[in-house]
Amino acid sequence: MELYSSFKSYLKEYMTLDSFIHMLVWDQSTNMPTANADYRGHQIGFISKLAHEKLVDPKMGRMLNQLVPWAATLDPDSTEARLVGEVAKDYEKAVNIPSAFMEKFFGHTARVYQTWVEAREKNDFSLVAPLLRESLEYSKEYSSFFPDAQHVADPLIDRSDEGMYVFILQPLFQELRKKLVPMIEQIRESEPVDRKCLIQHYPKQKQLQFIDMVLDHLQVDRSRTRQDFSPHPFMIRLAGDDIRITTRIREWEVTDGLFSSIHETGHALYELGIAPELFDTPLMKGVSSGLHESQSRLWENLVGKSRGFWEFFYPKLQSVFPSQLGSVPMETFYRAMHHVSPSQIRTEADEITYNLHVIIRFDLELDLLTGKLDIADLPEAWRQRYKEDLGVEVTEVKDGVLQDVHWFADFIGGQFQGYTIGNILSCQLFDAAKAAHPSILTEMGQGQFSTLHDWLKTNIYQHGKKFTTTEIIHRATGQSLSIDPYVKYLTEKYQTIYPSLQTS
Repeated sequence: MELYSSFKSYLKEYMTLDSFIHMLVWDQSTNMPTANADYRGHQIGFISKLAHEKLVDPKMGRMLNQLVPWAATLDPDSTEARLVGEVAKDYEKAVNIPSAFMEKFFGHTARVYQTWVEAREKNDFSLVAPLLRESLEYSKEYSSFFPDAQHVADPLIDRSDEGMYVFILQPLFQELRKKLVPMIEQIRESEPVDRKCLIQHYPKQKQLQFIDMVLDHLQVDRSRTRQDFSPHPFMIRLAGDDIRITTRIREWEVTDGLFSSIHETGHALYELGIAPELFDTPLMKGVSSGLHESQSRLWENLVGKSRGFWEFFYPKLQSVFPSQLGSVPMETFYRAMHHVSPSQIRTEADEITYNLHVIIRFDLELDLLTGKLDIADLPEAWRQRYKEDLGVEVTEVKDGVLQDVHWFADFIGGQFQGYTIGNILSCQLFDAAKAAHPSILTEMGQGQFSTLHDWLKTNIYQHGKKFTTTEIIHRATGQSLSIDPYVKYLTEKYQTIYPSLQTS
């Protein structure tokens, strides 16, 4: 159909504008001089407006009026049918949002981000609080464009996790919390795990040497990726064959930079595995933040923190750091890595306590959006929740409300739920992969990951956003979203570290 070819050409122009935005965001987060924040905000805001206008142009509406009936005659799983359906859905949402709003908001976020960097360095929430208040108003205004939403947060959640709404997530998170809190209490009854072997001086360049070796084993295509540094690690796709990841290195903790790199590599492997036929279309992306996080958490935790992984890599790490680890047995290192202790920092949290960090942020987002919490009171509300939920005293805002970039680079709302959804899904998908290929665990102990990678590419990566999260999970596992495999994984793994942990 000739119109479909014109449609794809039009989409390529739209996606090119989107890629320009990603380039500007990546540069701002890695290399841009800080004095350029205001002008970068103007650049991002202006191109965001152009991209939005391109999507809602009457020409697009006219094409969709003809293409939607045509697509209904095709195989519903065909790329053509799915692409038309996805763009029609995006169009229907976008026409509710004024282009001027998009320009103002994304210009605003660039300024907030740069101010957040300064506020975090100075440990001063007051520097960024006025801008964060504006972000909250923008977030509420965005939700107002969708008056049929059941909850003010639903349109914001829908941006990254379509089909996941407050009425689904709140009970899911409450159920998970009821499982995790007793586990933490039981672990407290065990003898503490010694982490001293991790907390030594590990020079940055040697850490990077080891990280590069690990990423090579994970089959990262270096011709299509690069790794840089940023205050908060992230992955971003600039174009079809240009995936950027960032990391951070702490010279007095040997696993932080490694697991940050593996985490972002999990995101990158997902994007690298998307079928080329989807390039230059809105299907050229992961389907949701939850499914994307399932990949970063799968590679970081189920692979990177597995016993088999370290049976292969630990001798290599010892050879890079002989004075620090040469006399440390692998079992001691493995136990140290799985030390469970409630902490202030989400990205450094152990697997047992991690989701409580997410749930706190999710709850605070809802309170801000519904007016139960004011921006001025956010640091204190944060401190109270950490004391109540994790028994942790947060004394400095850089380790509290300023620790995560999310609220300072986007809307407030829909920013964190994907992490816990991803943790839950990671176990369901890993179990399905092992059921299909029982050799996966043995291969991991040999530093080989191609069987797992190929299964993920076949069942998840190649589809991009062609299918919904629910469809992909059902196709890959035959199941719906369930916390049971995740709780089982945590219990069985940590019982080997903490004997007092009982099966719930």
